[in-house]
Amino acid sequence: MNNSYKLGVEVTAAHDLVPRDGEGSSSAYVELKFDDQIFRTSTKEKDLNPFWNETFYFNISNPNNLPNLTLEAFVYSYNQSTNSKVFLGKVCINGSSFVTHSEASEFYFPLEKRHIFSRVKGELGLKVFITDDPSIRLSMPPPPMESDHFPFSEGGNEIPRSSSRETKSNSRHTFWNLPKQDNNNTQKSQPQVTPITTSAPKSETQGPKVKQVNPGIPGQAFDYKLKETSPMLGGGRVVGGRVLRSSYKPASTYDLVEQMLFLFVRVVKARELPTKDLTGSLDPYVEVKVGNYKGVTRFFEKRKDPEWNEVFAFSRDRLQASVLEVVVKDKDLVKDDFVGVIRLDLHEVPTRVQPDSPLAAQWYRLEDKKGDRSNDNGELMLAVWYGTQADEAFSDAWHSDAITPPDMSASATTHMRSKVYHSPRLWYLRVNVIEAQDLITSDKGRFPDCYVKAQLGAQTLRTKPVQTKMGNPFWNEDLMFVAAEPFDEHLIITIEDRLGQSKEETLGKVSIPLAAVRKRPDDKNFPTQWINLQKPSSSDVEEEEKRVRFASKLHARISLDGGYHVLNESTYYSSDLRPSMKQLWKSSIGVLELGILNAEGLFPMKSREGRGTADTFCVAKYCQKWVRTRTIIDSLSPKYNEQYTWEVYDPATVLTIGVFDNGHLVGNKDTKIGKVRIRISTLEAGRVYTHSYPLLVLHPSGLKKMGELHLAIRFSCTNMNNMMFMYTKPLLPKMHYSRPLSLMQTNNLRVHATNVLASRLSRAEPPLKKEVVEYMCDVDAHFWSMRRSKANFYRIISLLQGLIAIGKWFTDVCAWKNPVTTVLVHLLYVMLVCFPELILPTVFLYMFLIGLWNYRYRPRNPPHMDTRISYADTTIPDELDEEFDTFPTSRGSEVVRRRYDRLRSIGAKVQTVLGDFAAQGERAQALLSWRDPRASAIFLTFCLMAAIVLYATPFNVMALLGGFYTMRHPRFRSKYPATPMNFFRRLPAKTDCLL
Repeated sequence: MNNSYKLGVEVTAAHDLVPRDGEGSSSAYVELKFDDQIFRTSTKEKDLNPFWNETFYFNISNPNNLPNLTLEAFVYSYNQSTNSKVFLGKVCINGSSFVTHSEASEFYFPLEKRHIFSRVKGELGLKVFITDDPSIRLSMPPPPMESDHFPFSEGGNEIPRSSSRETKSNSRHTFWNLPKQDNNNTQKSQPQVTPITTSAPKSETQGPKVKQVNPGIPGQAFDYKLKETSPMLGGGRVVGGRVLRSSYKPASTYDLVEQMLFLFVRVVKARELPTKDLTGSLDPYVEVKVGNYKGVTRFFEKRKDPEWNEVFAFSRDRLQASVLEVVVKDKDLVKDDFVGVIRLDLHEVPTRVQPDSPLAAQWYRLEDKKGDRSNDNGELMLAVWYGTQADEAFSDAWHSDAITPPDMSASATTHMRSKVYHSPRLWYLRVNVIEAQDLITSDKGRFPDCYVKAQLGAQTLRTKPVQTKMGNPFWNEDLMFVAAEPFDEHLIITIEDRLGQSKEETLGKVSIPLAAVRKRPDDKNFPTQWINLQKPSSSDVEEEEKRVRFASKLHARISLDGGYHVLNESTYYSSDLRPSMKQLWKSSIGVLELGILNAEGLFPMKSREGRGTADTFCVAKYCQKWVRTRTIIDSLSPKYNEQYTWEVYDPATVLTIGVFDNGHLVGNKDTKIGKVRIRISTLEAGRVYTHSYPLLVLHPSGLKKMGELHLAIRFSCTNMNNMMFMYTKPLLPKMHYSRPLSLMQTNNLRVHATNVLASRLSRAEPPLKKEVVEYMCDVDAHFWSMRRSKANFYRIISLLQGLIAIGKWFTDVCAWKNPVTTVLVHLLYVMLVCFPELILPTVFLYMFLIGLWNYRYRPRNPPHMDTRISYADTTIPDELDEEFDTFPTSRGSEVVRRRYDRLRSIGAKVQTVLGDFAAQGERAQALLSWRDPRASAIFLTFCLMAAIVLYATPFNVMALLGGFYTMRHPRFRSKYPATPMNFFRRLPAKTDCLL
């Protein structure tokens, strides 16, 4: 039995090939090459969209060398009249992208040119996988047969039969292609075998058996890799970032998702329903049934003319019936009574195509159990039509793919619908507390120790306590809050006197509605105001003013600062950078379109009926617009196919898409499955990006891949001049620079902003819960983590690698390791010294050429989470446990001591590096500070002599001598450090002053 690994290649079809036979068509076949083996499909005569569905299996001579191998698929057109073949295109697939059979799926690859003048278009469908199935073996072939076509040269000329035979080796292998049988063919016939003979492989010995084939890019596992796809969307198939529309298919507004047909049933109202209870009342509701699917409206108590206006959507692909039944029933305690039914033939249902107006509802007379349609049965108003997810009724409809399982309540349906949320506009509320006057305390014999406490909702801030003799304390402190529109909260300010520990006396209080606070667009002077304080014992302000002619006052400046952007998410992943005041917004620069297609291979999040499953939905966030897809019940491969659009105001922003398991259906929290971030500036304008993104989540047990999310993204630029001008503007609004906030203020306000945003979005229907908002806003991005610290440290090291490489290269030049390079550097150096005006042009020209050279290596896919850069796949369990620990810690003293010792060791390394940098700077200062009088005298003497020599000698000569001395040959070098370096290292630093 042969247990070696094999590469399976299924050639499915090709689309939109180039006609090359002179008659507007082509007779195409595919030639596959891999590891010195060649297979070829059959020829499809006169077909520009051929289907093969033929599978081939290659031997993998050395599985360890698989990432260095390449599968090549050449598409040719065979011309019988000239007995030649014409090149139609090729596809090259690197061995690092091969997957196992269970993970493989059909992909359509755009055909590539062989050279710049090749005429190529179309795509080729392939399914490539690795298998070790022992049932797949290469049996001994029957006697050799002549091939149906002779081999041909690349230029299209026939190779003579004799020469073709002479080039064959004595040791050869014949491989056999077994095409798929037609499922419609009921006769059992032997498949036709087409032999293709190739030369023997270089090595006849099989390599060692590989237990797991998991190739990938260096530093990142294949499972965590971004995968480009070519799905068939509403606008056509996506190939190479372009949507190939068919000539007969019109463009659609939902062209980034697959078109899904639904049967929509709108139950509007009923009239003249008969009574069923003995009391003469009726509690009606409606059941909408299509095959095994059933949707139920809410019921009304004691109403014969109810009005529901509810919509039900049944996926057409899942319909297993040809009749729609709409049953009206009477709600009862024991058994619901039958009122009437309406049956409609689904073949007669009309199809609505956007942008048609909504279909008008009609009155239908109810039938009783005998099929009688008398006037006593009542009538029901319905509207039934076929439509797509572009229908405006789609978002509010009950869906057949969101069937309520037995473990869910009926009210859970509100958490299943897709919705669009507009997050509230956030403002910074600045309360500048200046001073207070005429404060009256209960104890006249003591000096009050006063502070101001301001409260806005759940946010509370205090000034520093100030002790005063005259009852007029002075603070001049800023208290910053986060407020959200609409301003339905009041700012409450109180002045309190500290009498002792945990004991205060309120000296005055005032409540200010935020709607009355003035908005401030910039940092210019803003007027102050004196505010009358209310006595804490008084409940009515007007009565207090009438009774008391004298009141304490507070001098303050209160404003809503609209010139800031309220940071409610991590700065690195911000989706919006506009100021709060709408009058300061600039015009949009483009449109971002997102198609949420489907998810695959999701990790089971719950158990139902003894099996793992998930009830998933997606949330996308950009600017102030949040979107939520419908919840797909009981599916690990849900299909959403929902499309959304945003206006783009700044390219340096990030779109975030998260996948969650709906836990509120059973009374739990929503559980995160994973998220995807896409920076707008990395997208090419007009290109459609269709990729399958891995959903990666870091758990206390380690990194887990929770599945893959399939997205289609397109960024369209509407104003190129404004977008290019944005690169010259500051990242944040001007007020962040003219009146900056401290780091501590920014962090505290970010926490408050996230809490306010979560509070507002949780009040929507269906609600976006706090755990969803916090995960989408990356609230834990600024928390301490040993893993993140190491990742940032090695990011710095990687940045310094370029400088280190330049230093090593220059050291090699000075050491004359490559004499030719050293001589060329000397010539370039002489030219730049003799003509110093060429230095800057040469530098910029060199950078220009490097940029042009790097253009061919530009990234074609949007960047995604890299597990290697994040150090997520190599982190030890103790570091993960520390990262997920609470603050303050909940671990035992022994664990904390061990982690503290580890932190001290890392801190010691950082301390040493920072100390070395400081010492070098202090030695440079010591040159002229006379901390070492002899060293300073030597250096000043050297400076005087250097000034005289440089004054008398041209600069070019000194530069040439200095450069040649630096790049002198090794035989003129000493093995010991140079004199200037020895002198510098002997200079004193302030290290000896440290305790």
